[in-house]
Amino acid sequence: MTTVGEFMTTRLVTMDGSDTLTAAAQEMRDSAIGDVVVTDGDKVVGIITDRDITVRGVAASMDPSSTRLNQITTKDVVTVSQYDDAVAAADLMRTYAVRRLPVIDDGRLVGLISMGDLAVEREPQSVLADISADEPNN
Repeated sequence: MTTVGEFMTTRLVTMDGSDTLTAAAQEMRDSAIGDVVVTDGDKVVGIITDRDITVRGVAASMDPSSTRLNQITTKDVVTVSQYDDAVAAADLMRTYAVRRLPVIDDGRLVGLISMGDLAVEREPQSVLADISADEPNN
């Protein structure tokens, strides 16, 4: 069995729900990532993606410089343990139609697993694996 912890991303960016969409977008740009885990102290309260900022924020005419992450964050986040089976994580992504799962250990955020991570590990010759393993093209 291949576990989530064997290939999860541990380079995480977290932000508070009171931070603005602009701050999150700038952090995503600067870190060359497409998502930020939203926390309240050590607790994961949501996740926000670049697409969320675009579709739920900007397209809804919300001002990115004053709109707070907690206004558009995906809440009720599905999480996994680093000891969970990678196939089970993929099944959760399929069931809940999500592309990323925070990895929690003893209530603490320790990583993030994405569809791209799963593709690189499980189907290294796939197009998704090629795209996911490549450097960002900002």
